[in-house]
Amino acid sequence: MRFLEIIGSWINRHFSNEEAIYLVVFMVAGFTLLFVFGATLAPVLTGLVLAFLLQGIVKRLTGWGMPEKPAVYLTFVFFLGVLTTILLFVVPLIWQQLSALRAALPNIITRLQDMVRELPEIAPGFVTAEQVDQWLNLAAGEVGSFSGSLLNAALTQVPSVVGVLIFLILVPISVFFFLKDKKPLMAWFHSLLPGERPLLDRVGNEMNLQLANYVRGKAIEILIVGSVTFVVFEFLGLNYAALLGLTVGLSVLIPFVGAAVVTIPVALVAIFQFGWTWDMAWILIAYAVIQALDGNFLVPLLFSEAVDLHPITIIVAVLAFGGLWGIWGVFFAIPLATLVKAIYNAWPSGDPGEAPLSVTASAPEDLVRPAPEPP
Repeated sequence: MRFLEIIGSWINRHFSNEEAIYLVVFMVAGFTLLFVFGATLAPVLTGLVLAFLLQGIVKRLTGWGMPEKPAVYLTFVFFLGVLTTILLFVVPLIWQQLSALRAALPNIITRLQDMVRELPEIAPGFVTAEQVDQWLNLAAGEVGSFSGSLLNAALTQVPSVVGVLIFLILVPISVFFFLKDKKPLMAWFHSLLPGERPLLDRVGNEMNLQLANYVRGKAIEILIVGSVTFVVFEFLGLNYAALLGLTVGLSVLIPFVGAAVVTIPVALVAIFQFGWTWDMAWILIAYAVIQALDGNFLVPLLFSEAVDLHPITIIVAVLAFGGLWGIWGVFFAIPLATLVKAIYNAWPSGDPGEAPLSVTASAPEDLVRPAPEPP
């Protein structure tokens, strides 16, 4: 009974606020919806994310004096132009280099085997020829198994071409209506919430700031890092520059780990193409400079509102949300972790001496409502 009293006391202390129950219900409903119907709703969710990114352009145009409706139409035309450019130029180039890499893969594997067989001569006291043969036999089996799985996956994905076409149709439509009908949609959403909602407003304002800063900043970072990497690798004559540029650009989605993992294919392609020469060294030096500029200059410039999360927390969030929702989970891992932290910080503790949330010193000024005047 004592244990039940402790549990009941904790529930009354932390869930006596009506807003806390609303927040829990919305979080559970949102996570359940994403977990169960995430794949089905992917075009709409993608359109929502893109509309959120494009909303910054709409605000900039309206800030320059353009009416909102023409600003929305102009932003949507810009989006269609970028999408068309990607489909006509970027995707075919990536596909061409991916096909070239696939054709060159047997030669790359043969050269890698030759390099491994040279290890007993390079380090005679540490590696033997028998160990090298065992490694190569094991690697050959793993490569064969992986190739078979990759072929089966490719064959099973052939019918999804229709799904890709539907995706390409629904995403622009979703983007257009999210931009055009933002105010009615937000009014409908607010109608589901209680009239007095200082807790929800505080969490919502913080998350809006974090999402606006993170999502737009991360999209710009991917574009800049990927483009610069492609230009530098193309200038240095590295094969598969577009494919590697795309990989390096997407690697910024996974903090700390992404840059380290992408170093492996960059180094392997440079070694296979140039060998142990200065050309290979210049490739690795250029890649290191790009990563240094990204971490020490670009990231502080783009992310003006710092995400105050411990690196271990970021890694755990990336692994957890990435395991749940794939690439979207990785992309939104830091904002979702920030959401959890914002809720934890704003959650009413229920202490008797605590002031109401709407008048606490830590609440934003626009959330503090003045006390009503006496009659």
